[in-house]
Amino acid sequence: MKCTKLLFLVSLAFFSCKNEKTEVVNEEAAKPNVLFIAVDDLNNMIGPIDNFTNVKTPNFDRLADMGVTFTNAHVQAPLCGPSRASIMTGLRPSTTGIYGMTPDNSIRRPGNDATKDITFLPEYFEQNGYHTMGIGKLFHIHAPDSMFNESGGRVKGFGPYPKKRFVWDGRGKGIKGVHGKTNTDWGAFPENDTLMPDHDSANWAIKRLQRDYDTPFFLGLGFLRVHVPLYVPQKWFDMHPLDSIETPPYLADDLKDIPPVGLQINDLPMMPSTEWAIESGEWKKIVQAYLACMSYVDYELGRVLDALESSKYANNTVIVLWSDHGYRLGEKGTFAKHALWETATKAPLMFAGPHLPKGKKIDAPVEMLSIYPTLLELANLPAYERNEGKSLVGMMKNDEGIEDTYALTTYGMNNHAVRTNQYRYIQYEDGTEEFYDHTTDPNEWYNEANNPKYKEKMEELKGYLPKENSKWDSESNYTFQPYFVEQKARVNGESVRPVKVIGADK
Repeated sequence: MKCTKLLFLVSLAFFSCKNEKTEVVNEEAAKPNVLFIAVDDLNNMIGPIDNFTNVKTPNFDRLADMGVTFTNAHVQAPLCGPSRASIMTGLRPSTTGIYGMTPDNSIRRPGNDATKDITFLPEYFEQNGYHTMGIGKLFHIHAPDSMFNESGGRVKGFGPYPKKRFVWDGRGKGIKGVHGKTNTDWGAFPENDTLMPDHDSANWAIKRLQRDYDTPFFLGLGFLRVHVPLYVPQKWFDMHPLDSIETPPYLADDLKDIPPVGLQINDLPMMPSTEWAIESGEWKKIVQAYLACMSYVDYELGRVLDALESSKYANNTVIVLWSDHGYRLGEKGTFAKHALWETATKAPLMFAGPHLPKGKKIDAPVEMLSIYPTLLELANLPAYERNEGKSLVGMMKNDEGIEDTYALTTYGMNNHAVRTNQYRYIQYEDGTEEFYDHTTDPNEWYNEANNPKYKEKMEELKGYLPKENSKWDSESNYTFQPYFVEQKARVNGESVRPVKVIGADK
């Protein structure tokens, strides 16, 4: 009898341990891996969204078939530094005061009450049992120190650069030593893809997809192209013959009804103007170079997707692909991001993974701020209470809230744009306004802010503006544009003084 009882107790302990182990395994299996892909300066010309001038992007098309594409996603700032800081903190620029370029290590620090104890997106995954890895441009430069368990770093700048370059260069009203200057040039270089930094970044990510892991992983991959200079090997230009290139819609006197602050913000002498591009015959060449860069990044994306699909993680990995802002290719008079208009604020956002619809497109406006909470829900992790964005999982699976959504973009202190399904409303710091009805004016050529017909709708959209507008963070600067240098000094009660140029727009 004693032996029988002892055998029963041993068996009970064995099955208890086995069940406990099974629960742990099942808990880990419920946490998918995350492949987090950022593409710099990518606008909506890719095949799955606008398919502009028959661009060749088969791997963006492939990713769209694998999951959900948001065709009307908007950034929280039309500038890489504040846009990426918003995605990684889950906070709006108006909350943090990060309106310009901020050193990665200075985003979270005691001097900023909003971010001093924030948990960055990759950190949240690490705190919940993930092995985190990252390479390339993820934050503004790469990432704060010790952000990832494994870091591949970031190649400085946006090379490689040919010895002889045409560089559009200028400061306009800028002052040497106070205002930075940037450059834009384009052409076929280098000889092959292996000389591109993005190729090395893709290789680094591919190697990590071939490894074994004891825990789920978070893998961040930041591509540099299609950021200027628009240089990629000749074969990518050959895919887009010059005689087949179209140019975006353009109206010469488009800016005649824009308020003075909007004109100041759009004063970008360091970028080519559309009038210059027309007169010089370079417009189609610039568009061709941009599309060539887009096709090149598409190729590198395809290599990473191939590696994932041939790995043991193919069926248990969430993919998110995003860009930090749109890019104007002649619209509104210039070639740049830097605006609160549609082509500067709108950028691709794509999700794929277990239990998500395949090949679905959502045209409702959404925010890049939603990336953080959406990934947490897809990974079956607890929500982070500090997130100001909303998860898009319900929208992707069940079309929840699709009729009532909106997107808010901020550019500098107290300059905001609100995008709804039909309208765009812009309010500048002095209270001046712009208003566009996309059903009749998809190019935003005619400012209807003074049209009585839209007065009630404008009042409604004002309700979406942030109630808090923090002053500029002391470590955040944008020296390339005189307006922002002056605004920061004015609102913070500082004198205009030389500021160290931060990072890679130079």
